Amino acid sequence: MDRAMRAGPRTLIYSHDTFGLGHLRRCRAIAHSLVEENRDMSVLILSGSPIIGSFDFRTRVDFVRVPGVIKLRNGEYTPLNLPMDIEETIKIRSSIIRHTADIFDPDLFLVDKEPLGLRGEVSETLQMLRERGTPLILGLRDVMDEPALLEPEWQRKNVLPALRNLYDDIWVYGLPQICDPLAEISLPKAVREKVTFTGYLRRFEPNMAAKAPPHPLRGPYILVTTGGGGDGETLIDWVLKAYEHDADLPYPALLVLGPFMQTEQQSDFLKRANRLSKVHAITFDAHMETLMARAIGVIAMGGYNTFCEILSFDKRAIIVPRRVPRMEQYIRAARAQKLGLSSMLLDDERRDPKVMADAIRRLPSQRQPSEVVVPGLLDGLENVNRLVRLKLAKRQSVPRLRIAARSA
Repeated sequence: MDRAMRAGPRTLIYSHDTFGLGHLRRCRAIAHSLVEENRDMSVLILSGSPIIGSFDFRTRVDFVRVPGVIKLRNGEYTPLNLPMDIEETIKIRSSIIRHTADIFDPDLFLVDKEPLGLRGEVSETLQMLRERGTPLILGLRDVMDEPALLEPEWQRKNVLPALRNLYDDIWVYGLPQICDPLAEISLPKAVREKVTFTGYLRRFEPNMAAKAPPHPLRGPYILVTTGGGGDGETLIDWVLKAYEHDADLPYPALLVLGPFMQTEQQSDFLKRANRLSKVHAITFDAHMETLMARAIGVIAMGGYNTFCEILSFDKRAIIVPRRVPRMEQYIRAARAQKLGLSSMLLDDERRDPKVMADAIRRLPSQRQPSEVVVPGLLDGLENVNRLVRLKLAKRQSVPRLRIAARSA
């Protein structure tokens, strides 16, 4: 279809998903904001998340699910469900991504986190859309990993040519005074000039006033969240030990175990929670914003989305970051504690219940994030919309090439 005959501009978002919720929830927040602020825009999300269908999507936002993969503890990838090797799975994913981009023919392509996609699966799509003159944007979270680890990873994946020759811009969804994910990485000046810090992506409570909460807690409660839950056993166990140790803790706790936590572990935690009068546990809720907004405080691992929600809903928080396989959560939590936005509790592997209980008792006396002035802290969605409009206006001023995709 000729661009002039369309109902409105189209944005395609690639969500780098292996296991977890972080990439999908970030991309979904951006997509919803884009259609909210641009009444004629359509957004299509490419995702491998096995639970993407559990989330609500606004009008003019939809998704295409590619076959899922998971990352093993040794760093290798394997298909989530299909009985085939990873190379075949990547070929299928690459083909779906390329043909979807060809037919959808976006006015802007936004790639989340992985410049070339999982094992290079977005490379051909980037080349195809570049030849059409489509703006190509790489979106990065505030913290990627230790620079000493990220730089060799990018060298191994050979992403520099794409950053130099394919991408028009690199948007970092954070602020440099908290963290610059590329600060210590050797990049050409031309690549660094493409970087724009947007601020963090503000989250909003959905309009669910008539819906009953998925838990029996009516009064103030502390929300304990592990994100996807695939590596959240330590946090949940430590909080349960604190409530088992100290029955007089001032507030009840709502534990959200996460959909990717092992079933046997979920069952054990649910049984332990049922024995405690001040603890209630659920496995998953797609509307974490609502649970967060109604909590008096938060205990979390400190992934990007949870951190955005803590800031957005102005919640006192204890962050217990993981430090393997990436230092991302620790770096974010340490910077946030230094600024006074939240507190951090490190897992010393002893997990003394009294240490956690004391932290819970101190939580209500912590400063709220709003008591710390950080200019532009939550301007991310506003700035992403502004940048998208600028790209689309520039794109409309030049002729558009419609080039058929290369055959698979």
